[in-house]
Amino acid sequence: MVTIAEEWLNSCSGCEIALLNLGETLLDLLPDLSFVHIPVLADNKYYGQTGERSALEIPKAQVGIISGGVRNEEHLEVLHVMRKQTDILVALGTCATEGGIPALANLTSTASMREMVYRGQPSTVPGPDPDTEAHHLPRMLERCDALHQHVAVDLSIPGCPPHPDWIAEAIGALLAGRAPKLPSRSVCDGCPTYRTGKSSSPALHRLLDQPAYDADQGLDAMQCLLEQGFMCLGPVTRRGCGGRTGSPRCISARVPCRGCYGRISAHTMPMVDYVGALTSVGQNFAAMPDKQGYLSRFDGSEAILKKLED
Repeated sequence: MVTIAEEWLNSCSGCEIALLNLGETLLDLLPDLSFVHIPVLADNKYYGQTGERSALEIPKAQVGIISGGVRNEEHLEVLHVMRKQTDILVALGTCATEGGIPALANLTSTASMREMVYRGQPSTVPGPDPDTEAHHLPRMLERCDALHQHVAVDLSIPGCPPHPDWIAEAIGALLAGRAPKLPSRSVCDGCPTYRTGKSSSPALHRLLDQPAYDADQGLDAMQCLLEQGFMCLGPVTRRGCGGRTGSPRCISARVPCRGCYGRISAHTMPMVDYVGALTSVGQNFAAMPDKQGYLSRFDGSEAILKKLED
């Protein structure tokens, strides 16, 4: 029996839905698992059911699974307690592994973000920033970080959300005492579209434009979307969104890869590598709009972001 503690930090709960999407596989695994802490499904107060404790407590477990990034002081405290109370710590989902979409906020300061939220919206009555001390609110940190930027992480399962196949592979490997076999190559390595080696479009396109394809034919009859001039992030994104046997999900919907599985590895730099990808099909990287926002959409905690107001 393996004991598991699960937590969610700066997240949307999509990763927890992915856990439930294991379906019958989860039913097969449950006899060997014991969830001792999982706030999304079972109430377990950090300070006791009546607030009787003076410090945040999480039960000890062999495996800790955390979704979401680190955005405020409470997230950071929970993360450190989870690290202390678990033998193996798993980062689940791209927010936990690379910051995810919330880390796009690293493009700006918390001060300018508060200005926009509390005083800069036409539908909002302008007011002061919340008093975190008076209302016992956790203080926001200056950055949105991935888990490994604060504690040691033993296993990372990227994805927004991760495909259930890879969650099952990770849990099965932990139960069997072996290393999990997770995708390690790019989306392009599993993309069924055909390539000609050159661009068929003189300009770059965004999603509002329509690529050329025959809806009655398979993906293998559609030219690579990057070659069609669409800013597909397949060359700089880790594959796996289609699970063990499926095609990349965005490509299956005839739209370019959005990059939700993050970088191919910790040693790659999408902002640099995409220059080569565009150049190889005859496109001009300088003509690409919103480079930071587009190429750092899911890995903003890792990217070298220049704040927009600098």
